[in-house]
Amino acid sequence: MDLVAVDIGGTNARFCIATIGDGGAVSLGDVATLGTKDYTSFVSAWEAFCAMHGGTLPRAAAVAIAGPVHDETIRFTNNPWIIQPARLHDQIGIEQQTLVNDFAAVAHAVAIADEAHFEHLCGPEGPLPADGTLTVCGPGTGLGVAHLWRDGHGGYRVQATEGGHIDFAPLDQVEEALLKRLRKRYRRVSAERVVSGPAIIDLYETLATLEGRAITPSDDKTLWTAALSGADSLAEQAAERFCLSLGSVAGDLALAQGASGVVIAGGLGYRLRELLLKSGFGARFRAKGRFEDMMASMPVRLITHPQPGLLGAAAAFAMEHKS
Repeated sequence: MDLVAVDIGGTNARFCIATIGDGGAVSLGDVATLGTKDYTSFVSAWEAFCAMHGGTLPRAAAVAIAGPVHDETIRFTNNPWIIQPARLHDQIGIEQQTLVNDFAAVAHAVAIADEAHFEHLCGPEGPLPADGTLTVCGPGTGLGVAHLWRDGHGGYRVQATEGGHIDFAPLDQVEEALLKRLRKRYRRVSAERVVSGPAIIDLYETLATLEGRAITPSDDKTLWTAALSGADSLAEQAAERFCLSLGSVAGDLALAQGASGVVIAGGLGYRLRELLLKSGFGARFRAKGRFEDMMASMPVRLITHPQPGLLGAAAAFAMEHKS
């Protein structure tokens, strides 16, 4: 069957027509990326995508949402849209729907993606464990976290979490300075304040303060471009510090979830794949005191599928509506 798969983040909403074949196999059509700031609501964005397809869409939808999905009114963590699931039939005419947390959708994608869509970051080489828990996390506009349990026989279950909002724990003087800076604005500093796309601004400005450098304030998109292109050495340092913090947080989550492996995801995670390999990400992931040997034995991979949110949303629909 065909359905509309949607992946809504803080910055972009991605739409495509997905096909679920025999046995639940998922294939994706061409993807349309719409900026959330360009549309006042999910319904408006849906209508724009519908217009791209001649005014007709399948009457089933799988929607991955950046935030909790269980309320009667769903509010996004990092954009102003709201969705009321009970009203979607009247608003956009769908007859079957699955709404899933965005990183739960990514975990579904991890469960069904081909081995070719995973890149080694640290830990043992080879495929991810076929049974036990995998921690799935990654930075984008926010910090997404889910966990995936596999039974070793092809079956699996996904649990959405808000693990990106655990407390941030500094490990050195630079992170202490960063925490002090953030506490001037936030009563509580979560990991997401340090390990998400916008965090590079505070990392950059903290490093500048520590080095006594005069800088021109900039936005996160500009800083990430400068960091990854090598155009600004201080931005490069900020990106490397970001990778350290991501390693620490990913390791903490793996410990808390009893994981046998970790998958890093998120749009920013994919952009950082080369830097993650060169940075201290792996060392920070392993640096868990008495559990360092255990962490070193844990495989950590990066999912490289171009649209894991859409793939996973459609897979979640197939699981929920299988006959």
